[in-house]
Amino acid sequence: MRIFVTGATGWIGSAVVPELLDAGHQVVALARSDQSGATLEANGIEVVRGSLDDPDTLHAAAAASDGVIHLAYLHDFSRMPDAARMDLAAIEAFGAALEGTDRPLLMASGTLGLAPGRVGTEADRADVGVHPRIANAHAALALADRGVRSLVVRFAPTVHGAGDHGFVSTLVDVARSRGVSAYVGDGESRWSAVHRDDAAWLVRLAIDHAPAGSVLHAVGETGVPTRAIAEAIGRGLDLPVVSVPAENAVEHFDWIGMFFGTDATASNDLTRELLGWDPAGPGLIEDLDAGSYFVPVRSDAKS
Repeated sequence: MRIFVTGATGWIGSAVVPELLDAGHQVVALARSDQSGATLEANGIEVVRGSLDDPDTLHAAAAASDGVIHLAYLHDFSRMPDAARMDLAAIEAFGAALEGTDRPLLMASGTLGLAPGRVGTEADRADVGVHPRIANAHAALALADRGVRSLVVRFAPTVHGAGDHGFVSTLVDVARSRGVSAYVGDGESRWSAVHRDDAAWLVRLAIDHAPAGSVLHAVGETGVPTRAIAEAIGRGLDLPVVSVPAENAVEHFDWIGMFFGTDATASNDLTRELLGWDPAGPGLIEDLDAGSYFVPVRSDAKS
């Protein structure tokens, strides 16, 4: 298939693209900047220049493709309403282009906040008040009634691996700056996790085989205790490990303190059964113990 990908140079997208190519697909990628475009073209990827706030370009690219993988999103807390509106407009543009074709549209979402107090499953429908993008996921799934093979992949809060610059690397930075590696409360809250390579494999399986209206979980581990995460970071940085009271979490961790004490578990049973996906990458603690998260970023590197 000829597949149009947004977010192709992002953390997940840059693993999805080679997974698609290895499976024999042709990839066309959205590029917002000259640098992103050059990176993609250097790897033999056809480039469409544009951005998420350009629905006409998105519509045209989707109409010329056999399917769409929509991974890009404006992750800026100060612009959450704008980001959600832009994302919805993109989904509507893709839906209009693919309507009546039974071609796939895969959208990225997350498991964080899915089922507070219990393990979330693919059958759960998250409260739209948790995050504006959840309503957009519902809108994407509704396109199945209009002849689009719409799919939602919910990613674990941490998609980990060498080069990760997301939640876990942020926790490492906080520990390094504070001189301690901390967890919230008793540290029994858990985060689901998945290795990036397993997540990319799941996206490819979904675009190839998942039926319309599928909700899939890119979750390799149902729940890793946050205390175990803090202890692994402490080992990696040779720092003491301490508890921070819940009321002081944001003060200690900054913005990520809103999430680190949250129990965010999710299963993958239905996804495995539907697609035969069997995540085999290293677990989060194994990945932390491998050491790549603790390699200092050189500030004196010359371009």
